Order: sequence, then C-alpha cells, then structure tokens
Amino acid sequence: MDRRAFFKKTFQRSAQEVVKHIDHKVTQNASHWIRPPYAQDELNFLLACTRCDECIEACPHNVIFILSGRLGTQVAGTPAMDLLNVGCQLCENWPCVNACEVKALQMPETEDDTEPSLPRLALATINTQTCLPYSGPECGACAASCPIEGALKWEMTKPAIDQELCVGCGLCRAACIVDPRAISIHSLSTASAVLDSV
Repeated sequence: MDRRAFFKKTFQRSAQEVVKHIDHKVTQNASHWIRPPYAQDELNFLLACTRCDECIEACPHNVIFILSGRLGTQVAGTPAMDLLNVGCQLCENWPCVNACEVKALQMPETEDDTEPSLPRLALATINTQTCLPYSGPECGACAASCPIEGALKWEMTKPAIDQELCVGCGLCRAACIVDPRAISIHSLSTASAVLDSV
C-alpha cells in the first residue's frame, strides 16, 4: 500500500469513528424528548431539520412544540412532541409529516402504495402503584382512549399495555384521571432500560 492509500484509509477510518461517536452522543441526548412521527434517526434528523416550524404549524392538535435553547444549540428550535400532556392523534394523512419538505420527517416507502405501518413514537407503561384498578376501585377512564385495537387490554378490571402493538401515542395518559398520572411516557432510546425495570 502506498502512502496516499494508507493516509486515505486511515482518514476514512477516523472519520467513521468520529461519526459513530457523534451519533452515539446525539442519540443519548435524544432520550430527553420525543420527535414527531416518522422522524429520521436523531443524527440525520438534526442534519436535515431546518427549524422551519412547518410541522408545528401543521399539527391540528398542538402536540408538537419547539425545543428550548437551554438544551443546547444543536437541538434548539427543533420540534418535539408533548406526549406528557396531550397525546398524538395519529392523524390521517399525517399533516406534520407532509409539511416537512426537507424530509426530516419522512413516510417510509411501501410496495403497491399500501399504507405504511404506524410509527413507534414512544414507550407507554402503567404504574401499578398509582393506577386505581390495581388498588381496588374501578376506573376505566383510559378504556376508550386507545386508537389501536388490542394495544390497551384489560385483564379482569385492570388495564395492561401490549408493547408489541402500542405505538406510544400518549392518548391513554391524556385520559388518565389520577394525579400524578398512572401512565408514563418514555422516549424510545430509554425503552429497554425502562422495560427491564418494570
């Protein structure tokens, strides 16, 4: 191998390691927020997003908001979802996604123009210590809130979340009448750690 090829290969390897490190760091930071539907992975999202606010303006339910500058200049002004207080309605035709011209939010391509599967937004879990049916009294406030058949199921009078079906829209949390709410919403980057602790 001549010197030029050696340095080129060394540079490429170094560049790959730098990208891998940056990707890991931004993914770790992303555990503090939840991106809108069909968002690219965090690093590609940050590279693509122009902070135009189009997805925020397109959301008919005011679920999407702008991240604050105190979270760092890399993410300041980018969109995130307020699933702790509202809940994504999983709108037909995804107005927030269609408003994103730069494809930071992008519907996956499907064969034969079939509808893509619903995006996994977050992880929802039930706190059995504070959920009313787990301590005796009946509740059912969240029973009709779930838009996905079978994702919120009932074992006798107690609610349970099927993690295979749930997309983490947060509508069950929005319907919860307990204070603090008995349903928690977590970013997907923390999902495995959360499930291990449940």
